[in-house]
Amino acid sequence: MKKLMLGNQAVARGAYEAGVTVVSSYPGTPSTEITENIVKYDEIYVEWAPNEKVAAEVAIGASIAGARSMSCMKHVGMNVMADPMFTVSYIGTNGGLVFCVADDPGMHSSQNEQDSRHYARAAKLTMLEPSDSRECKEFTKKAYEISEKYDIPVIVRLSTRVSHSQGLVEECERENVELKPYEKNIAKNVMMPANAKKRHVDVEDRNNALKEFAENTSLNQVEINSEEIGVITSGISYMYAKEALGDRVSYLKLGMVYPLPDKLLKDFAKKHKKVYVIEELDPIFEEYCKSLGIEVIGKEKFTMLGEYTPSMIKKAVFDEDEAESVNADFDIPVRPPVMCAGCPHRATFYVLKKLGLTVSGDIGCYTLGAVAPLASVDTTICMGASVSAAHGMAKARGEEFNKKLVAVVGDSTFIHSGITGLIDIVYNKGNNTVIILDNSITGMTGHQDNPTTGFTIRKQPTKQVDLELLAKAVGIDRVVIADPFDVKNFEKVVKAEVEAEEPSVIIAQRPCALLKTVNYTGHCEISDKCKNCKMCMKLGCPAITATQDGVKIDPNQCNGCGLCINVCPFGAINKA
Repeated sequence: MKKLMLGNQAVARGAYEAGVTVVSSYPGTPSTEITENIVKYDEIYVEWAPNEKVAAEVAIGASIAGARSMSCMKHVGMNVMADPMFTVSYIGTNGGLVFCVADDPGMHSSQNEQDSRHYARAAKLTMLEPSDSRECKEFTKKAYEISEKYDIPVIVRLSTRVSHSQGLVEECERENVELKPYEKNIAKNVMMPANAKKRHVDVEDRNNALKEFAENTSLNQVEINSEEIGVITSGISYMYAKEALGDRVSYLKLGMVYPLPDKLLKDFAKKHKKVYVIEELDPIFEEYCKSLGIEVIGKEKFTMLGEYTPSMIKKAVFDEDEAESVNADFDIPVRPPVMCAGCPHRATFYVLKKLGLTVSGDIGCYTLGAVAPLASVDTTICMGASVSAAHGMAKARGEEFNKKLVAVVGDSTFIHSGITGLIDIVYNKGNNTVIILDNSITGMTGHQDNPTTGFTIRKQPTKQVDLELLAKAVGIDRVVIADPFDVKNFEKVVKAEVEAEEPSVIIAQRPCALLKTVNYTGHCEISDKCKNCKMCMKLGCPAITATQDGVKIDPNQCNGCGLCINVCPFGAINKA
């Protein structure tokens, strides 16, 4: 039976059919839906871990214990799990082990545009890269075969377009995979230096065997259509190239992107007068081909920035123009990203902007606090960095600067990697104010539960991390819970904490407006008391607009949260 599936959904199906029994992940666009679809299969134990490092270690432990296991993340999540990944490359596997990573060319929802193929080479791990949903399922199943045959964790690399495009996938029966026997093996599983030195020899031997495998595997496909032009490519770039160039060129489609097949690359190049390498982001194939003495055309024709398009490829190869888009005959209004109507973070940033504070920001919906008119966030680096960076800023510039400085971090992000930064502040005698934006859910990636919500990925009740007790346990004596929608009180709390002569935590507690348990009613409207001061416009609420006739509230967008009522100095906004 064939079904239309997202690439991520197809990876989940592949894991199910391959007999996977343990999956641990951390949500991150564009990878999130892999784990959200795996949870539909009762035969598999699935969890959201506090971060990607923990998730990878859970999957590694399951593999050592004999189970086929998986961990899924976005590209920046691979940075977080790199430590165990590099070491498990030496350990190898017992049950098959697959890491799924989804890159984000074009940075649709990411803070950088890194190319995860570098990790495969650096960690000496096999990497497969599917081009469509069908291959997502098949390559995932193949990854487990390779993992167990060659004693190696395998990386399946996706990209935004592969993850979120749909294609036909044939559903097959689940493979009945028995747990591999577990045997104590200190030489293989304990990576102290004496053992690691010996295992490195095995890693190099394994890599040589996999290079031989790469020469003949069906994962790499050759399609000869022309003696003039050959194209070496992989993943979504193959789909773009095929659409743009059709049968006018030949293709070497690399499904196994590490290690690469030397002989196959050389033989393909010899058959063509001109060879292009088409790959999004970094010139990894291009540089490898050149290291083999193969003359190829690559980044001199193709950008290292963002996503490719078929028209871009056609222009580069054939110098043929094709319209990238259709222009409308009228101006289309700009729609910048904005926090949702009723978002609890809006009130927090309104107060921080009003107080003129420097804000060390973090990764989540609340990063939009950097966008006008709130324009409050000063820095955003990576998950949890707001806390550590604020500590560094205060140490660099002194106490007077610190009295106008706060760090903001979401509840899920704080659990992910903010706790250690808070410990650093306490241990090293810092005096920072940290605001934990507790909206009762992991918001930006689509409402996944986390250790602060009290529910597992399967919505089973579980122990709930108490942020107040946690902050106190690491040494914070000043912990205040405040509702940011109580604007006057919240402002008072922030003023008091930044002036305090000791570190403090403010838990800004109000649930995400999109949660089903949040029941705002009616909508707000502006009365004739309005003085057109536009104070409400400073909130950046999408329901509030300024017109020639004064400020208006769109009842279709307003959910009646009432924040604007709390900031209007003239009492001109009421609930309808």
